[in-house]
Amino acid sequence: MRHLFSSLLSRERIAGGALVLAVLQVLASVVGFFRDQAFSIMFPLDSDPLGVASVYIAAFRPSDLLFQITVMSSLSVVLVPFLAGHLANHKKEEINTLLTSTLFVFGCIFGIAALILAAFFEQVAPYFVHFEGETLALYIQYGRIALLTNFLFVFGSALGQFLIASQRYWIYGLTPILWGLCTVAGTYLLTPYFGALGPMLGTVIGTALYLLLRLIASFRLGFVFQFPKYLLHPDLRAMGWLILPRILALGALQLQLLLLDRIASGLGTEAIALNQFARNFESLIPGIVGISLAQAAFSPLSQSAALRNIPLFMGQLRRGLFFNIALSIPGTIALVLLAGVGAWLIRLGPELVPIFVMALTVYAVAVPFESINYMLLRSFYSLKNTSQPAVASVLACIVAVTLATLLVPTSGVYALGVAFVGSQIVQTLYLSTTLRRTMQRSFRGAS
Repeated sequence: MRHLFSSLLSRERIAGGALVLAVLQVLASVVGFFRDQAFSIMFPLDSDPLGVASVYIAAFRPSDLLFQITVMSSLSVVLVPFLAGHLANHKKEEINTLLTSTLFVFGCIFGIAALILAAFFEQVAPYFVHFEGETLALYIQYGRIALLTNFLFVFGSALGQFLIASQRYWIYGLTPILWGLCTVAGTYLLTPYFGALGPMLGTVIGTALYLLLRLIASFRLGFVFQFPKYLLHPDLRAMGWLILPRILALGALQLQLLLLDRIASGLGTEAIALNQFARNFESLIPGIVGISLAQAAFSPLSQSAALRNIPLFMGQLRRGLFFNIALSIPGTIALVLLAGVGAWLIRLGPELVPIFVMALTVYAVAVPFESINYMLLRSFYSLKNTSQPAVASVLACIVAVTLATLLVPTSGVYALGVAFVGSQIVQTLYLSTTLRRTMQRSFRGAS
């Protein structure tokens, strides 16, 4: 008990930061349930001819694919180790110039790409989904607005990495909650006036507030816009080889989601939303346990790697994996037992309840694997290795799409859950077997 207590209060603040993020993740998941419930009430899955809930979910996939490969491939895991290194060495000016360069460069990259996709979205939309008629028209309209929201997320995400590197978790975790609440409010309050556009308008408002709050928090931590001597900061150039595998990894993940939604859209207008509702409920445990621990450990792991401190790095990794296993397995059991509660929370119709419960039960098998994967991935990224996670993502995508394609004709929507479980197991096996070799190469020569 003394060892556990001391580890919770360790100077790396892994457990303490994880606790903050876990609490916020619980709140975010609750907001997520209210969002799903709002869609289910305002646009019932079993009686909405447009399938607004499914359209909303599917409309973000193309934009998210573009966002992930052009922006988050750099920001989500590559930027934090560089910022953490500057923080460890007290280089405030380097932090300011790196963040300013990042905001400008990636804002331009995504902005130009988004304008091109928006211009041709009507032509490419039929390749993304099987929707037709008014549902397809709504999908096109939603898809273009989704590009605008992700443009704002470029800046909010970059500032979020600064907050993570600075280990300021409260504002980092509160902003997604506010974003979700705005979507809920838009669904209830704006739908009577703007029809099917209500939820998306609420999302746009939430995204603007998300960016504003992170900007204020960053300013309070001392960030100021300070352009480097060259627009492309030297750290961004150094990121180049690290970014390429991340583009492959995140592209594979988003392509997987896009292809699975395309498969689901052929099962009826309610299929995408029903599958996503089950996936959202399943993600509660990995979000509370896996993401929270991984995010809290990321900056300390990165600083330990920068200092080439092997014992410290290994201790942080072991603690993270221990807490993942100890918490995710009981969480999985609770998730299955509470599947009926999940169906009640989102107010599904009686005919859809048993389908949802079975789909969630299938998804629950993936919980421990998904939770562990978050920690394993951050371990690779803290070592500035993005190639092995990229290979793992590609393998997971291949497994998921193959399983879904083969099983959908006989298993329907359940095939999507089986595909997700298979992809997570493959990713865990690959990452765990290659991490040791990666560590040996990274720490070669260190004491």
